[in-house]
Amino acid sequence: MAISLTQQEKLILKTVNIPPRPQALLQFSEEAKLLEPNITKISEILQSDVAISAAILQVVNSAAFRRSREIDSIEQAVMILGLKRLIPLVKAVALKSSVDLPAALSDFWETQSDIGQHASLICNRLNRPALANHAYMLGLFHGVGIPILCQHFDDYQNVLDKAQTDGWTEASQFEFAQYHTSHGTIGALLAQQWRLPKIVINVIYYQHDVDGILTSGELDNIGNDLLSILKIARHKSYLATTPVSEQNPEWQVIKDDVMDYLDISDEELDELWGESSE
Repeated sequence: MAISLTQQEKLILKTVNIPPRPQALLQFSEEAKLLEPNITKISEILQSDVAISAAILQVVNSAAFRRSREIDSIEQAVMILGLKRLIPLVKAVALKSSVDLPAALSDFWETQSDIGQHASLICNRLNRPALANHAYMLGLFHGVGIPILCQHFDDYQNVLDKAQTDGWTEASQFEFAQYHTSHGTIGALLAQQWRLPKIVINVIYYQHDVDGILTSGELDNIGNDLLSILKIARHKSYLATTPVSEQNPEWQVIKDDVMDYLDISDEELDELWGESSE
């Protein structure tokens, strides 16, 4: 599926700044996809970017690894983490350092990171562990079009307010009516430029075009899995910050379709939400 752009979107994109991949990420990605990646070369590439190398050391020295002594070498850290775990981490750090946030979105990355972590854990709970890295990247990248458009349009706060009251399914329609593009399209274009997996790009593009999406054939089975997991993870994040008495408009729109697609009951869904925070 190619990203479909209207003529108006093509004109808008001439003035919207979609950040290019940082050089360190570009070099890292090229080396990591080789049949026999050179760990020393990868370490040198990562050391060239202060933000990326600092984040890697922070992760490897976190409580999750419980090491007897602190790791201060990037090459050691790369060996401990392994490329499979390192790739989404490097992309996550590179993204955060490349997209500036306006004041209105001060907690944006914290929320996106939470959604990515929920999505990764939910994959395991649903017996889809092979999707965990894709789900994490999807959770982190899916909303990146929001700060980009927020920087470009002075009145984008109106969209954020609409999302706060009516949910992003409604807000994305309002967004398109106002600006003739959407954060889903902008996010998909960034993901495409950053060479994310094609299926992740597709789900970002369709994330709010949810009417019948799980049976339409627009996404393949893996895409439907990832979209369903993203929606559950987003609702999990919503529940963590919102009174239980308030309904989540975005979740209400797609809840039944997701549950039918995954063939899970309300009780299983409740257990899944609880377990995803462990």
